[in-house]
Amino acid sequence: MTTDLSAPNVPRSEGSTTTAGRGKRPRPPFGVSTVSLLAVLIALFSLIPLGYVLYMTAVTGWDTAVDLIVRPRVGELLLNTVLLMVFTVPLCLGLGVGGAWLVERTRLRGHRWWAVLLAAPLAIPAFVNSYSWVSAVPSLEGLWSGVLIATLSYFPLVYIPAAATLGRLDPAIEQSAASLGLGSWAVFFRVVLPQLRIAMTGGALLVALHLLAEYGAFAMIRFDTFTTAIMVQFQSTFNGTAGNMLASVLVLLCLLLLLAEVKSRGTARYARIGSGAQAKAIRVPLGAYQWPAQLALLALTVLAFGLPLWFVLKWVMAGGSDVWAAEDLIPALSQTLMYGAAGALVTTVVAFPMAYLAVRHPSWFSKMLELSNYVTSSLPGIVVGLAFVTVSIRVVPGVYQTAGVLIAAYVLLFLPRALVNIRAGLAQAPKELDEAAQSLGKTPLESFFKVTLRLTAPAAAGGAALVFLAIVNELTATLLLSPNGTRTLATEFWSKSSEIDYAGAAPYALLMILLSAPMTYLLFQQSKKVAGQ
Repeated sequence: MTTDLSAPNVPRSEGSTTTAGRGKRPRPPFGVSTVSLLAVLIALFSLIPLGYVLYMTAVTGWDTAVDLIVRPRVGELLLNTVLLMVFTVPLCLGLGVGGAWLVERTRLRGHRWWAVLLAAPLAIPAFVNSYSWVSAVPSLEGLWSGVLIATLSYFPLVYIPAAATLGRLDPAIEQSAASLGLGSWAVFFRVVLPQLRIAMTGGALLVALHLLAEYGAFAMIRFDTFTTAIMVQFQSTFNGTAGNMLASVLVLLCLLLLLAEVKSRGTARYARIGSGAQAKAIRVPLGAYQWPAQLALLALTVLAFGLPLWFVLKWVMAGGSDVWAAEDLIPALSQTLMYGAAGALVTTVVAFPMAYLAVRHPSWFSKMLELSNYVTSSLPGIVVGLAFVTVSIRVVPGVYQTAGVLIAAYVLLFLPRALVNIRAGLAQAPKELDEAAQSLGKTPLESFFKVTLRLTAPAAAGGAALVFLAIVNELTATLLLSPNGTRTLATEFWSKSSEIDYAGAAPYALLMILLSAPMTYLLFQQSKKVAGQ
C-alpha cells in the first residue's frame, strides 16, 4: 500500500529529514537573478559580431554600402557560393543518409566497422584534405574541385545524425508498411526518409555553414568564395570597407540559412506514443547488392580518409627526419594544446550559467538567450575575427592581438558545443537530488558541487573535448587574432603549405589528425549513446 505524502492529513515523525518536514523550501546554490544576469551578459557578448556588421554598415553609409555590394565581383562570389552549396549539400545528404541506412538498416557485412570508418573523415580538417588532393592532382582548381573536397570533408556531418536517428527509430511502422506489400525501396522512401527530416535538415545546415566559413580548403585550389575574398581584402587593406561589406553579405547568407532550416523542419511529430518496448529492427538483406555496397563504401572511405592520410604520411616520409627537427614544431604543438585546453575550459565555464538557466528555470527568456549564441556560432570565423579586430582596436586597443581576445573568439565560435552537452548533463541530474542533499544538512553550494556538478561532469567533459577539437583545427580566426609569435599546428601548416613546402607542412597535418581522431570517435560514441546503442 502506498501513501500519498503530499496529503495534508498524513502525519510525519518529528525526526523526518525531508525538506518539507523541516518547513524549508530547497534553495538554489546561486540566485536565479545572479544566473540570469550572467546569462544576459554572455548573450550580449555573443552579439558582438552582429553588432560589428550593423555598425560598419551604418558607418559606411547606405550609398557607399550599396555601391560596394552591388558590383560584379560580389555577384561572382555570390554565384560561386550558391553553386557550391547547390551541388555539395545534396551530395552530402545522399552519401550521409545512404551510408547511415546501409550501416543501420541492412545486413551489411562488417557494419560495425563501417559505422566508425564513415565518421572518420571528420578527423581530417578540410584544408588538410585539400592539401592532400592538390598533392595527388596538382591541377585541381575551381568549382568542381571545391565540390569534391567539400563533399568528402563534410558528408559525415549528415551521416552521424542520420545514423543516430535511424538507431533510435522504432521499426514497427516499417514492418507494418512491409506487411501491407510495400517493397524495401518503397518503405525507405515513404516511411524511413520522412522520419529523417530533422536529422537531414540539421545536417544540411551544418554542411552549408561550413561551406560559408571554410577558407583554407578553397584558397588552396584557387576557388573564390566570400571568405577567401574577405581574407584577401583584410591582408591588402587591413579591415577595409570593402571587406566589411563582403562580411555583411556573408552574415546575411548565414541568417537566411538558419531561417530556411527552421522553416524546413515542419510541424510533423516524429515521436512514438504508447507503451511497450521498441521493436527490434529487421535488417534488409542486400543479396546481389552486398558487394556493390561494400565497394561503394570502400571507395568513399579511401577517397575521404585513406587518400588524405596516405599523402600526409607520404610527405612526412619524403621529408625524412629533418621535418621533425623543425624548430617551430614543438612550440606549435605546445601552443595548440595550450589554446585548445584554455579555450575548452573557458567555453565550458561560460556555457554553464546559460545551461543551468535553461534546465532549472526554463522560459521564453532562457530560450531567447540560447538562440543568441546559436546565431553567433553559425557565423564564419572570419566575421568573428574581423569583429574582434575592430572592437579591440577602437574600444580597447590594449588587448589587440592578445591571447585573451583569441580565446574570447573561440568561446563565441564554439559555445554551443559545450552548451548542448552541459544542458543534457544537467537534465540527467534532477533537482530532487539537490533537495535531498540539502535536507541532510548540506548547504546549497555544497549540494551543487557534490551532487549536480559531479553528475554533470562527464557531459561537460564531452563538450569540452568537442571544443578542443574545433580549436585545434581552427584557422581563420587564429590567423586574424593570434598574438605576434603565436604558432599553432593549423597556422604553421598553412604557412608551410602556402610556400609549397608540402614536406615541411606534413608533420603539422599529421599531428592535427592524431589530436582530432580521439575527439571524432568521442563524437561518434556520443551520437550512439543518444540513440541508446
